[in-house]
Amino acid sequence: MTDACAALLHAGQVGHVRHVKPKLHFTYRYWMLSLDLDRIAETEHRSRWFRHNRRGLVSLHDKDHGPRDGTPLRPWVEAQLAAAGLSAYAKRIHFMLVPRVLGYAFNPIAFFFCHNEAGRLGAVLHQVKNTFGHQHGYLAPVTPYCGDIHQTAAKQMHVSPFFDLAGGYQFALTAPDFADPSTRFAVRIVYGTADEPRMTAAMRLQAEPMRDRALLRLLAAMPLTPIRVIVAIHWQALRLWLGGARFHRTPPPPLPPVSLGAAA
Repeated sequence: MTDACAALLHAGQVGHVRHVKPKLHFTYRYWMLSLDLDRIAETEHRSRWFRHNRRGLVSLHDKDHGPRDGTPLRPWVEAQLAAAGLSAYAKRIHFMLVPRVLGYAFNPIAFFFCHNEAGRLGAVLHQVKNTFGHQHGYLAPVTPYCGDIHQTAAKQMHVSPFFDLAGGYQFALTAPDFADPSTRFAVRIVYGTADEPRMTAAMRLQAEPMRDRALLRLLAAMPLTPIRVIVAIHWQALRLWLGGARFHRTPPPPLPPVSLGAAA
């Protein structure tokens, strides 16, 4: 297996397009952090500003993700892979997320990239959150030697109050090469029904090694990103409501907390 970086910063843009009336389009600047789950302590030791499960300028708290009970994330991901018959891809797991900044975080989507002994990506666990405090994971295998990754999953969790639960997701992504600190990451998620696409979200991010100077530069260029994201979501929701979009009440979160998708 090629030696991978313990941590990378990924910066770029996120865009959303609503294809049904009232139509809406917006973009905003965005950054994420990816971590090798086996090397979080190493990343923390090397940084003055990153902390794990404790207060810091930038931090990862296990209780925000996975089982959301504060237990380590790796065993939980391993259990999900085992339940899906994908245990071979638990050798190395990279988690890409928006970390807490000054104690606050919101992740519309985060990703667990799961690799086998040879370093091949074999599964992606897409962790989706909504603004109502709910979370759901969509675990899908990766077709071997397929180049760009294409996956599908039926929608299980209410995300926007201006869409119902009908339809599903089509994921198209180029997985980052965690051994290459200049890797690029792109993902396109189309949500819709068999009759029509309803919404497309796209993300394009450029990586660099996580060093304190680079981290501070990102924080200066895009301050308080988690707060800016949640503010942007509510601003767009207000625009939709004023535009006459139908409001749907929030149903309880689905059980189990992870559902299976498929390679496409």
